[in-house]
Amino acid sequence: MKNRVFFRYWFSFASLVLAVVVALHFLMAHAWQKSLAAETERDLRQKTLMFAQRIDSDRQGSLQQITAQQAQAAGARATIIDVNGKVLADSQVDPATSENLAASEEFAAALYGQVGVAKRAANPLGVPILFVAAPIQGGAVRLAHPLTDQGDSTSAFDERSWMAALVTFLLAMPLAWVSARWVTSNKVPGEDLAATQEFRASPPPIAHSLRGAAMPSPADKPPFLPSVAQTKDRANEDEDESDSRQDQQQLETLLNSMQDAVIAVDADGLVQWANRGMEKLTQRVRLQSPLVQTVRDPELLRAVKEATESGTVRSSRAISIVSGKTFDVTAAPLPDGGAVAVLRDLTERERLEKTRRDFIANVSHELRTPLTSIQGYSETLLDTIPSDSAQREFLEIIRKNAARMARLTEDLLALARVESGEKRFELEAVTPEELLRDAAQNFAETASARNLQLEVRQETVQPVMADRDAIHHVFGNLLDNAVKYGSSGDQLILGARPVEGGVEFYVQDFGSGIPSEHLSRLFERFYRVDKARSRESGGTGLGLSIAKHIVLAHGGTIRAESELNHGATFLFTLPSAQDQNPESA
Repeated sequence: MKNRVFFRYWFSFASLVLAVVVALHFLMAHAWQKSLAAETERDLRQKTLMFAQRIDSDRQGSLQQITAQQAQAAGARATIIDVNGKVLADSQVDPATSENLAASEEFAAALYGQVGVAKRAANPLGVPILFVAAPIQGGAVRLAHPLTDQGDSTSAFDERSWMAALVTFLLAMPLAWVSARWVTSNKVPGEDLAATQEFRASPPPIAHSLRGAAMPSPADKPPFLPSVAQTKDRANEDEDESDSRQDQQQLETLLNSMQDAVIAVDADGLVQWANRGMEKLTQRVRLQSPLVQTVRDPELLRAVKEATESGTVRSSRAISIVSGKTFDVTAAPLPDGGAVAVLRDLTERERLEKTRRDFIANVSHELRTPLTSIQGYSETLLDTIPSDSAQREFLEIIRKNAARMARLTEDLLALARVESGEKRFELEAVTPEELLRDAAQNFAETASARNLQLEVRQETVQPVMADRDAIHHVFGNLLDNAVKYGSSGDQLILGARPVEGGVEFYVQDFGSGIPSEHLSRLFERFYRVDKARSRESGGTGLGLSIAKHIVLAHGGTIRAESELNHGATFLFTLPSAQDQNPESA
């Protein structure tokens, strides 16, 4: 009996060790494969971005030479592709015989300005290949790396891992033997359990029971099994508590290392935790007390309350936590109720931004007088010099550049006034018809001179809140942009249509369009899609940026949509007058 129980325990321990060893092997193999794949993809991403940067900056060597050099440096197949998917250069095959790559997943992502990644078997042997594509001006570059090395590395790791698992199992066998011997030497679990089973199998005779034989009670059950279960439960609880404490310490260390201030409250609004940044900021964090006793800024309190009640992330700007400082507040809900708020100090950034705006405004203001003088004197000299004089050409260059500098300073001043809030807008209820009519009348002659038909489409009569002069300026910049860069078409469309919360105005041309990689940066200062063409047309690169800030000051949004060879559309929204003035609705 005792030997049978011993071998039973030994077999159980051995099986448990084997299961644990096998499970650890598969977990480690999976983690290894995942880590290796991530490292391979990250390395190929970096090499692809370096490839793209060289194509955009190196204009001396031929595309085929650059491709061959990059392929050798990266240890992968290199390809240059135009916007239509045509292969312009390839390190392994002749570009003339290459298939069109417009339908490839990684190339489609690169056309949208992203780094495209795809993995597929692109050869007869079925070996998986990792493709990474990055956008460049006029197309994309791509690197292709076969994953055969990754498979060899994984096989080698599997072999070593299985060997380690076998050694671990063999070393654990003596321990399992000693454990089984120690358990069976106590004699309690095996014999008592066997006796209990024997008693249940052959109960005492009725006559013996009638003579007063005591029946076994539940209290007579072997005490060993409950004690083992209780010990195991306590061990699991201690382990879980230790893991939880360790995770909490790691989280606290991470949050305390942040420069931003962090504070957490429960569902009742009581402060539960704050990092060192918050303690240094307020000097009075009071745990288990209402948040208002620690921070009295109304915007922060409102953001935390709304995040707790709505379960969504809320943002605000706090200016009364510390005198003279401005904080960006982001409050996010917690899973078990309550919210956590992160405060980022914006004081220095806003100071630098204000310094930049003031500098631009002051320099632009100081430049106005000398530029006006240069322009005036050059025009005066042009009037006094004969038309066939050689000096006239130089004076005309001076006059044109002085006029362009004057326009640039005026645009810089206008942008600085709008950004700083110095420009005050007189908002009033205006119908879309009035805004569209004024814009069409002022630019009809310009469009006609370029042989462009200006069409107005009004799909709503809902009034909007707008400053007439400012919105006229927005239309002026958008129409001027459309006339300059959409002149390859034969039509301009100016329109308005209702959208949720207001009215959307749009200016649409049918020119050559704008590549997708430029759309996200069109409204930046001095950004130009075609720099040479913009300078020739007299543009300053600030018109769209001014339009953006005017629309944002009205509480609207502005964006651009375009498709190559199908024109471009600039759209902006203005809030409805009914929403702004509910009494007048």
